[in-house]
Amino acid sequence: MSIAPESYIVRGATGDWEIVVGLEVHAQVTSKAKLFSGASTTFGSEPNDNVSLVDAAFPGMLPVINAECVRQAVRTGLALGARINRYSRFDRKNYFYADLPQGYQISQFSDPIVGEGEVHVELANGASKAIGIERLHLEQDAGKSIHDQHPRMTLVDLNRSGVA
Repeated sequence: MSIAPESYIVRGATGDWEIVVGLEVHAQVTSKAKLFSGASTTFGSEPNDNVSLVDAAFPGMLPVINAECVRQAVRTGLALGARINRYSRFDRKNYFYADLPQGYQISQFSDPIVGEGEVHVELANGASKAIGIERLHLEQDAGKSIHDQHPRMTLVDLNRSGVA
């Protein structure tokens, strides 16, 4: 058991509490094609210009992993000094969003591509602090609901759907 620095302890009526802050950060993988389709990831295109049959969830369309997205994840993990897992797995997270045509998101949870690592940040006093990273995983982004283009309807742009 590690002992937290005194500044991370809050004294409570029933005992001490250690302050632990966790953040979930999303970053887009630099790739010309989406995670499981060959559709473009070009930003700023007209709505629904960058959509394949896989992204639109047409029946019978099977996803194929984009190897460049995997390479980018591994490179990021190496830069973070993280463990690169030799086994990783994708799962389906089933939920309904109007801008998620498949009804599920292909993501990694229990077996991510990159395990624990850390990033070093420089503090104002010149000292450095290591911030632990729990995991780095690949997943599909959902599309985008557009609420300001019609007075009574929400429109859907699937250009982002499937972006890693």
